[in-house]
Amino acid sequence: MTVIATIEALEAIYGAPNEASTIKEADRITPQYRALAEASPFVALATAGPEGLDCSPRGDDGQVVRIKDERTILMPDRRGNNRCDSLRNIVRDPRVALLFLIPGSGNTLRINGRAEVSIAPELLASFVVKGQAPRSVVVITVESVYFQCARAIVRSDLWNSEKRVDPSVLPTAGQILAELSEARVGGAAYDAEWPKRAAKTLW
Repeated sequence: MTVIATIEALEAIYGAPNEASTIKEADRITPQYRALAEASPFVALATAGPEGLDCSPRGDDGQVVRIKDERTILMPDRRGNNRCDSLRNIVRDPRVALLFLIPGSGNTLRINGRAEVSIAPELLASFVVKGQAPRSVVVITVESVYFQCARAIVRSDLWNSEKRVDPSVLPTAGQILAELSEARVGGAAYDAEWPKRAAKTLW
C-alpha cells in the first residue's frame, strides 16, 4: 500500500483548489449563510477530547440551532442517552465542527468554531419545549463558515424517497444490544417499548 505522508505529495495529486472553493469561506455568519442554518433541522456535531473523536447527531423540530448574532450560535442539548460524549469533549477541548443538512437541498453548510457549555437559567428557559428545558446549551463562537459542494448529496441521491432503506432489513437497536450484552439488555421487548418511551422523553 502506498501512503501519502506529506502535504506536498497530497497537493501533487489534487492540485490547488479553485477560486470558488476558497472565496466561499467566511469568518462570520452572513445573511445567506444564516438562511441555510435556519432552514436546517439536523446537524452533525464533531468534537475532540482526550479519549478521541466524536460525531453526534443533533435534531430539533424546526431550527436545530439559534443564531444569536453573526459570530454566535446557540444549540440546546435535548434529551438523549446521557453519555454526554460531545459535552465531555467540549469542556476539555472547545474546538467543534458542524455539518448542517437541509432536507431537499443539495447544499450542506459547515461551521467551525469553539464552544462552551452553558447552564444559565435564562438561556435554558428560552429553549423550553412542551414544558421541558434542555439541561444545557452549547454556545458556539464561529470561526469559519462555508457551504459544501453538492456532489456528495447528488451522488448519494440522499433525498430520493424511492431509495429509502426498508427498516425491516436492518438490525434493530434491541437486536444490537442483545447481541453485545449476551441478551442481558435489549431484545424484542426493548424494541416494542422504545416508541412509547421515546415519545415521553423526546424533550
